[in-house]
Amino acid sequence: MIDPRPDPDDLLDELRREEAAARRGRLKIFFGACAGVGKTYAMLAAAKARQKEGIQVLVGVVETHGRSETAAMLEGLDVLPSRELAYKGRQLAEFDLDSALACHPQLILVDEFAHSNAPGSRHPKRWQDVEELLAAGIDVYTTLNVQHLESLNDIVGRITGIVVRETLPDQVFDTADDVSLVDLPPDELIGRLNAGKVYLPRQAERAIRHFFRKGNLLALRELALRRTADRVDAQMRAYRANQSIQPVWQARERLLVCVGNRPGGERLVRAAKRLAANLDADWLVVHVETPGASLGENDRQRLLKVLRLAQDLGAETSVLAGSDLAGALLAYARSRNVSKLVVARHRKSALMSRLRPSLVDHLSRMAEDVDVYVVAHDMDEGEDPVSPVGKVRSLLFDDVSDLRRKQGVAAAVIASGLTTALSALLIRHFELANVIMVYLLVVVMVASRYGRVSGVLASFLSVAMFDFFFVPPRMSFSVSDTQYLLTFLVMLAVSLIISQQTARQRFEARAATFRERRTRVLYDLGRELAGALTGAQIVDTAERHVGGLFNVRPVFFVPDGEDRLKKTDPDSGGDPGVAQWVYDNQQPAGRGTNTLPSTTALYVPLKAPMRVRGVLAILLPEGSRGLLPDELRLLETCAAQIALALERVHYVEVAQDAIVAMESERLRNSVLATVSHDLRTPLTTLVGLASLLEGDELAPDRRKRIAASINDEAQRMNRLVTNLLDMARLQSGVKPNKEWQYLDDVIGSAVRSMGPRIAAHPLKLDLPADLPLLDFDEVLLERVLVNLLDNACKYASPGTDIRLSVRREGDEVKVSVSDNGPGWPTHLGNSMFDKFTRGAMETSVPGVGLGLAICRGIVEAHGGTIKAENTAPQGATVTFSLPVGQPPVVPE
Repeated sequence: MIDPRPDPDDLLDELRREEAAARRGRLKIFFGACAGVGKTYAMLAAAKARQKEGIQVLVGVVETHGRSETAAMLEGLDVLPSRELAYKGRQLAEFDLDSALACHPQLILVDEFAHSNAPGSRHPKRWQDVEELLAAGIDVYTTLNVQHLESLNDIVGRITGIVVRETLPDQVFDTADDVSLVDLPPDELIGRLNAGKVYLPRQAERAIRHFFRKGNLLALRELALRRTADRVDAQMRAYRANQSIQPVWQARERLLVCVGNRPGGERLVRAAKRLAANLDADWLVVHVETPGASLGENDRQRLLKVLRLAQDLGAETSVLAGSDLAGALLAYARSRNVSKLVVARHRKSALMSRLRPSLVDHLSRMAEDVDVYVVAHDMDEGEDPVSPVGKVRSLLFDDVSDLRRKQGVAAAVIASGLTTALSALLIRHFELANVIMVYLLVVVMVASRYGRVSGVLASFLSVAMFDFFFVPPRMSFSVSDTQYLLTFLVMLAVSLIISQQTARQRFEARAATFRERRTRVLYDLGRELAGALTGAQIVDTAERHVGGLFNVRPVFFVPDGEDRLKKTDPDSGGDPGVAQWVYDNQQPAGRGTNTLPSTTALYVPLKAPMRVRGVLAILLPEGSRGLLPDELRLLETCAAQIALALERVHYVEVAQDAIVAMESERLRNSVLATVSHDLRTPLTTLVGLASLLEGDELAPDRRKRIAASINDEAQRMNRLVTNLLDMARLQSGVKPNKEWQYLDDVIGSAVRSMGPRIAAHPLKLDLPADLPLLDFDEVLLERVLVNLLDNACKYASPGTDIRLSVRREGDEVKVSVSDNGPGWPTHLGNSMFDKFTRGAMETSVPGVGLGLAICRGIVEAHGGTIKAENTAPQGATVTFSLPVGQPPVVPE
């Protein structure tokens, strides 16, 4: 009996999805068969209707293609200016994503969903721009043609002879909140094309000869209608699942075919394929594992052959597990909204039909909302019938190993003997009816631990030993009282029923354990892959989980810069040639597939949304024919998660490389600006002054002034080169040469180094007399003080004070340099300590923006901190701190 109540976990997941959807914008796609059916016009009409409702609408990008009707619809709508990008000598107009996010309208129109952005854009595809808009809570209207769906790209190419390069993943289309089909009959579309309403006359004539032929339009129209119908069907099935609706809604024909391990399965699949083709219906093929059906090696190979044939014929295959074959089939049929069940009718004797009703009988009685189709089941040519011994074996023997089965037989014999010895002691105090309970208990214990065959053997041994040792006449199998015959039969029946039920419970527990293990492995795999930061970590995580899940050794092949695959572990197996073929063709190959089935491994491509990221190979044991469909689907799920993780790490590395490249470019430009301006200016001045000294008529006082100017310019160049060299040393990780000394001496040395540069500013010193010894590099700290004093002299007005103060606060000594200049630009914040950062980019004050960066590097190398702030009413202050530490004891 299926519980009609909804699963609490499913309800919780649904609430979480609804909560996430409430924060996210809604995506509506206007979907059509090809250009010219009116998608953009319909999108603009819907947007105007929303605007009349009071919704803020913004046109992000709309391609009119010269159509006057479409252009007229833009009137009254706010249009976002496009962004110009230079590409190969041309200016391309692209969608301005940043401006759209800044405007943050309630609804934005973004035409041509599958458009490829120009190089230099934030995202390579426009659908990725739309994803960012949706994440920001903005509703989006967009348009899409059926040929741009990735899964249909090759089909459209074969139909039209034209391969479309701009595609998007199907999952992006499937996750849209709403899809509106915009349809137009082919004749009417061709008429619009001839009238010049789709393309310009010359383009229209070429389009009619090539793409817009009636046959092509009919095929594209059918693809668009079917793809929309598939989406609606998926939404209906999701609604039925969310609402826990059990009855089947036969809105669309869908067939479910049940195949077993008996001969004749291929004929059943072919008949179902013909039936699905006649009904124009989807069809599914399933196999249900039950406790009473054991799969030997021949049965397994026969089942794999049937399921592979079904996949080749276009069916979706699956393997289920359940204790009740009919119940499992109907539950799966209702979950997939199946309208028709197709099963085979096996020949059975009249007696067996009465004793054990067939699957057809069970389905006919239980399936009130599903049609049951029965196919006459004759053996395929060349197949052997199942012998009576095989039938008995399939009923008795479950899928435990041979060793386990032998252990179970020995346990049944030993347990029956021990129970008989114990019963010999109990018979003196208890009746025979109570002794029977002891035998039944032993049967349950043996069956639950060792399986069905051991339980059946224990049942027969228990009845035999009870009869031989305890039923009069003892030590004989003859029975004096006929009532004991009924006792024997009931005891045997109860023993067999208990052993069968126990074996069934073991089967269900094993199936549940497998499902739980599979779910746990997928969860652990996804969680660890989400935290992986490098490709090597992803491969190590995948090898551990995939190998443990399938009990095989996985091998990973990853591409190099030239798209040639190489193994992550050179000592592992696998054929690089087969892996390269799988990578190039994006299809699985190897054992169990139609491509290179004689190889010893199965190769699966690691498909990510943007491209294939590598190949996963699993080395199968000798004699294995491949994986079952469910196992293969599980492997493909793991491969998809691995591919997504590899793509995520790849784009993180790409982003880091881009940031490094941008920073390098910025530094290069800053250095070039420094060389071109701050070095060229003093050099030009020096050349000019030197040319003046060549004349003999110069007066001594003028010659003296020129020499002083030459010295000033040379000092200026020296300071600039010194700063550049200091920054290079800091970048290379220079370590300060610390010594215990007084700070007063370094301050005096720095003031003397300033020379005449500080003469125009009165310097006020505030140095306490009790400053402790500090551990620092005298040369480097002098550079800090010189840079801070020089910076204050450059920006403070002549005649104003410059203050240098020192104070102790706890375990730190803080040094401050203040001036009365214009202060720091508030928009810079802490970035003023970055390399080549200046308060004003164009200024007459010399400098390249390295002084403060050098100060921060030196202070942090000493374990201190540095900060800058504005002082009231005007001026700026830079304060750095040095740790006091534990100075040595100085003798008196």
